[in-house]
Amino acid sequence: MIAKLAWRNIWFKPLNTILSIVLLMSSVAIITVLILLEKQFEEKFSSNIDGVDLVMGAQGSPLQLILSSVYQVDAPTGNISYDDAKVWMNSPFVEKAIPLAFGDNYRGFKIVGTTPDYLEKYDAKISKGTLFEHNFEVVLGNDIAQKLSIRVGDTFFGSHGDAAEGEVHENEGYKVVGIAQKTGKVVDNLILCNIPSVWQMHGSHKEQEVEKSDNPSHGNEGHIRHEHENDFTIEEPEMEITAVLFKFRNKMAVVTWPRIIAQNTKMQVASPAIEVNRLFKLFGIGIDALLYLAYGIMFISGISIFIALFNTLKERKFEFALLRVSGAGRFKLLSLVVIESLLLCVVGFVFGTILGRFALMLLSASTADDFKMSFNPYEFIWDKEGVLFLLTILVGLLAALIPALKAYNLNISKTLANG
Repeated sequence: MIAKLAWRNIWFKPLNTILSIVLLMSSVAIITVLILLEKQFEEKFSSNIDGVDLVMGAQGSPLQLILSSVYQVDAPTGNISYDDAKVWMNSPFVEKAIPLAFGDNYRGFKIVGTTPDYLEKYDAKISKGTLFEHNFEVVLGNDIAQKLSIRVGDTFFGSHGDAAEGEVHENEGYKVVGIAQKTGKVVDNLILCNIPSVWQMHGSHKEQEVEKSDNPSHGNEGHIRHEHENDFTIEEPEMEITAVLFKFRNKMAVVTWPRIIAQNTKMQVASPAIEVNRLFKLFGIGIDALLYLAYGIMFISGISIFIALFNTLKERKFEFALLRVSGAGRFKLLSLVVIESLLLCVVGFVFGTILGRFALMLLSASTADDFKMSFNPYEFIWDKEGVLFLLTILVGLLAALIPALKAYNLNISKTLANG
């Protein structure tokens, strides 16, 4: 009964109520997004560097090398000689070395030349079809296959560079031979082929046998390769790759190689762990700033609730006095004011969590295309969101404290005499 009365009372002045709810909802939504974003961002960044101790590439920014080679979200620092890289890839300290070669894209999705070890690193098993064996055979990440509705056996033509609007390579077509399982990692948004495919696509010193496709799909008209006798091989001399992902048997190499390679070659190696920690620090500054903003909005919403309750209390003194005369105790009046405040906070919290997840859904749709990373808006982080709920309730209790005490200490006779 008292809750029903409190619900009606908070809509006595609907504009004040809506303002209080909107302020509280905004702060809860911002904090909810940040809680989910921070946790999932760190998880995804950490999961993508599992099994990678160092990354070798052209000299430049170490962070750029890591972002381009591990996360596929930046332009590479340049190319390196494959012959020079093999010297280090064959080192007895190396447990596994995965070369990467970039160059083209299809409708904005990177075509990456690599080895089957790359799929194994991300535990991306083939769900349909087979692994690539010959040049211009590709395995699609799961998200690409779904977004572009591509199936095993389809063919397409890549565009030069990272931009979807780049020059289309109509001299060679790629054939889809496999689709990988969904992993939730960067490989879901990549098109994978062998490294000689990248070399041959951009090579000009070999004759290439091509023939007109009768029914090409997912690409412009051009030529599709059916024979493999003129394929480039991994033994091609004077060829370049973009980067190498290293996993070591002896972790001492993680410490010594950056200095040795920098002093003796024109290449560099960077540690994903170090660069990602640096990125998290920069990311953390932005999160802290937004958190302070959200807490500030929550504080303002608490003041708004307090003002609304305090003003309505002045206008409802006669009503409260009549309730006392009708048999309502002091504690019931105090409870009525507190429940009104708590109802506002609960409504604001519920709508705030919904709004926050909707905002994360929109953000995820954007980052999936630009940064090859998506977020789950339906995840609940019970410990942190539980603390947020308790904080919201505390704001409601503090906002209702003074109005509730004034209702508790209401002088019946004086109020009725003045009424």
